[in-house]
Amino acid sequence: MPRPCRCRRIRCSPDTSYFKPRGIPVDDLEEVHLTLDELEAIRLADFEELYQEDAAKKMNISRQTFGNIIQAAHRKIADVLIHAKALKIEGGVVKIDKGGRR
Repeated sequence: MPRPCRCRRIRCSPDTSYFKPRGIPVDDLEEVHLTLDELEAIRLADFEELYQEDAAKKMNISRQTFGNIIQAAHRKIADVLIHAKALKIEGGVVKIDKGGRR
């Protein structure tokens, strides 16, 4: 039996939760789901350019867990871009930090 998923702390909530390639009807697209903690990992590692150790502390998780989350997020985003799929951002075991920005 796997360990229960620990709640991850995030500071951003996206204004838009759905992205799709232009010119392709939604009905023809396959969807890829990116969780809110994966989006937060992308924000911290790629946008804020934090080291994994520092980003993991901000999310209240271990560095190894952060590495696993960011790897999954990068794989999903690459799949969306390479195969022209839709990206839906939702879900995950998260707690939105009140001091965070939108």
